[in-house]
Amino acid sequence: MKLATISCSVLLSFSVFAIHAYAQTDATARSLLNKVTQTYEGYKSIRTDFTLTVQQPQQTNYTESGTLTMVAETGKYRITTNSQDIVSDGKTQWMVLKDEQEVQVTEADNSSGAISPATIFSFYTNGYKYVSAPNEQAGGIPLGVVELSPEDPQTPYFKIKLRINKSTNLIYDVTIFDKSGVKYTYTLKNTKASPSIPADTFVFKQTDYPGMEIVDLR
Repeated sequence: MKLATISCSVLLSFSVFAIHAYAQTDATARSLLNKVTQTYEGYKSIRTDFTLTVQQPQQTNYTESGTLTMVAETGKYRITTNSQDIVSDGKTQWMVLKDEQEVQVTEADNSSGAISPATIFSFYTNGYKYVSAPNEQAGGIPLGVVELSPEDPQTPYFKIKLRINKSTNLIYDVTIFDKSGVKYTYTLKNTKASPSIPADTFVFKQTDYPGMEIVDLR
């Protein structure tokens, strides 16, 4: 399965919201999520490595690694993997499909209720019911666990499992349970807070992708 397909159906569905009172939840989950939100809100920008693992019923698992750089306040982000690049200046998004030699141009979705790479660290602040689950460990790291269910029954997924490093209040991984039976897990590592980012990071340069077809879907 191509990461492009996954990005369109899952990763590009996230959206940012102001902090609200969380609905139908327990105090432990709310306290943990508040700490996570406060941590990420203290960063002007973020750069993190990630690994995406896709578990598909009766099919071979798919894994791809990459880097996400983002400035949440402006909605700007860049994702770089072996198979694709995704660049957004906050208004327009360019999805570079390297194997297909194609660049798909769309408007950035900043609407309430959308999930985008720029909001992967804050999507949970509205539109979900959530409860805490038993603590877990990964590689000796103590993890707090929160399970979220979307309030909108039209979403393609029915549950999100969020595991949080209790020592740093950073997201360790996010697992999305699709209604089709597919599980998408984003594991984050080497997160850098407020890194120095070159001004052209979020600028799409056609000269970087010579010979590729530009498909404008706006």
